[in-house]
Amino acid sequence: MSESTPARLLGMSGSLRTGSYSNAVLETLREKFEDHADLRIYDLQPIPAYNQDFEGENRPAPVKALLAAIAASDGLVLCAPEFNHSIPGVLKNALDWASRPAFTSVMAYKPVAIMATSRGPLGGARCLEHMRVALDSMLARVTLAREVLITAAADKIRGGRLVDEASLGFACAAVEALLCEIRLWRKAENLLTPGETPAFR
Repeated sequence: MSESTPARLLGMSGSLRTGSYSNAVLETLREKFEDHADLRIYDLQPIPAYNQDFEGENRPAPVKALLAAIAASDGLVLCAPEFNHSIPGVLKNALDWASRPAFTSVMAYKPVAIMATSRGPLGGARCLEHMRVALDSMLARVTLAREVLITAAADKIRGGRLVDEASLGFACAAVEALLCEIRLWRKAENLLTPGETPAFR
């Protein structure tokens, strides 16, 4: 793929509620980067609870669609509120499905940017840490960037968009880092000879 082709990004929110702060952050980023990347926000509402009995060809249709969307993307942008000092179930459930089969899933070596929202002044850090641990376990490549913790989110989001300049700056920087990594991996893949399998896949 050409290094100049706009990156295909998949956004996933850890909240299903109407007016979700995490959705607002992703929508804001989708608009901010529309000239540089195609950020599609994926609805996790239809994804059923993970059940090992339904792996492989037995996966439910919504799960197959999710995995196909992840596979077709160049990278992911995950944004979630912190629930009980951890990852919200809706996002963790999607990642559990996407992590199979272990070490060879659609998540293996996939570049990912992570960020968290919180109503309070201190939340989000533990959600990010737990996301990082889960993503590391499935061999995803968490993008190196300053942590994006959007605290007191109710004061920073207006009309369904993130308007706080400092928070938006951190979020945009994380996406820029993600796009930079995608460009680097595209360049590496383009250096391969036809038929050669990249060592990082």
